[in-house]
Amino acid sequence: MPHYSAAIDQGTTSTRCMIFDHSGRVVCFDQKEHDQIYPKPGWVEHNPMQIWARTQEVIRAALAKGRIDPRDIAAIGVTNQRETTVVWDRKTGQPVHNAVVWQDTRTADICAELAREGGQDRLRSQTGLPLATYFSGPKIKWILDNVNGAREAAEQGDLLFGNMDTWVIWWLTGGPSGGVHVTDVSNASRTMLMNLCTLEWDADILKLMGIPPAMLPAIRPSSALYGKATGDLAGIPVSGDLGDQQAALFGQTCFNPGEAKNTYGTGCFMLLNTGHQIVPSKSGLLTTVGYKIGEDQAVYCLEGSIAITGALVQWLRDNLELIAKSSDVETLARTVDDNGGTYFVPAFSGLFAPHWRADARGVIVGLTRYVNKGHIARAALEATAFQTREVLDAMNADSGVPLTALKVDGGMVVNELLMQFQADILGVPVIRPKVAETTALGAAYAAGLAVGFWPKEQDLRANWGKDKEWMPQMDAVQREKLYTNWKKAVTRTLDWA
Repeated sequence: MPHYSAAIDQGTTSTRCMIFDHSGRVVCFDQKEHDQIYPKPGWVEHNPMQIWARTQEVIRAALAKGRIDPRDIAAIGVTNQRETTVVWDRKTGQPVHNAVVWQDTRTADICAELAREGGQDRLRSQTGLPLATYFSGPKIKWILDNVNGAREAAEQGDLLFGNMDTWVIWWLTGGPSGGVHVTDVSNASRTMLMNLCTLEWDADILKLMGIPPAMLPAIRPSSALYGKATGDLAGIPVSGDLGDQQAALFGQTCFNPGEAKNTYGTGCFMLLNTGHQIVPSKSGLLTTVGYKIGEDQAVYCLEGSIAITGALVQWLRDNLELIAKSSDVETLARTVDDNGGTYFVPAFSGLFAPHWRADARGVIVGLTRYVNKGHIARAALEATAFQTREVLDAMNADSGVPLTALKVDGGMVVNELLMQFQADILGVPVIRPKVAETTALGAAYAAGLAVGFWPKEQDLRANWGKDKEWMPQMDAVQREKLYTNWKKAVTRTLDWA
């Protein structure tokens, strides 16, 4: 009888293998970073072969650290940075180009051209998404248009497309020797090519973008048996697949309509469960698929995506060298009592929800001789909380369901200063779970459910436990004053690029 469920969490900056026991506790894990490639301003790429190599390394290392016999693992799930686009040769497994990362803005002209007829919301009724550089469809078109011979090869059926989940599952199940070419509904809903109602690729949109259907993976439930692993995990069912933010929603057990979570990673992503109902957004949010368990109906979400949160702390560390390691930002921010009148809007790759402005660029405003590096660090942290408030306001407007508490997860939730300020600026409690690694947990849950390691979703709820709760302490007048200044700062980022 197997004792564990495993997850591969292929993120924007690193890849992890995490192994969980039946109570949802992390037994062991390993993590390795991969290169961030910036060929031009606004361009961000990853090397897919390096990511697959890292994936194999972390699987081996996690098994070794936990002294785990692979036969003790019931199933393996995959979760991934969404929208990051790989196109590769189905016979050799070689990518035709580096992966084009979700943050990359090179498809701005393609999006503008597509929006010429029908505007930015041209495809929103089918896909739930605005025309934006964020999504995979325009990235595929860019690769086919710009890589020599790619379009011809794709039309002949020689090339495959996938987000990172598809790439990892294909290699995990054999690669060129019989690898399974699949994605799940949550990842497919981020390509701008899937119809939200039918949960199938939309023929009209494929035609519009010039994407041959033969290169697309089969769309499957988020929890279902896709195939068996090869290599170090040979024979283990690969049976879970969720985009990272949907995986975090699932790991936080936000199974009821009106339950929401916010993940604080490279970017920030708030998802609100809207049940089986597709809620169109009038406030700049995305309508997306949350998950689909086996034959059950799909569960939908509203999502607010913020491009730069944890990445801003990395920028303070790597570009400005204000801090030696990311965790130092809290210590530095605590050297001051407030932001000193400084606001930092990190629109490094434009603004995502609820603005969707590719022309925005980052600004630091309100600088005076009084301001020191502590204020800059504090303003950087506060930027995450302010951006989350903008998204929450939009969610309340769209769903008509006022949020009562926010479940949080991701790397930044260890930052207590940020969590308190987040509760203050939202005016609702912020709750951190015992297992903060809910993204990987969600993928392990989806995989385990498919093979009966956990019999039903309600069993997962029993695993969820609260670690800490922050209550709002700021008075309403102060809250609104700070937020008004933030909104003023945002206007200074627009019309720059």
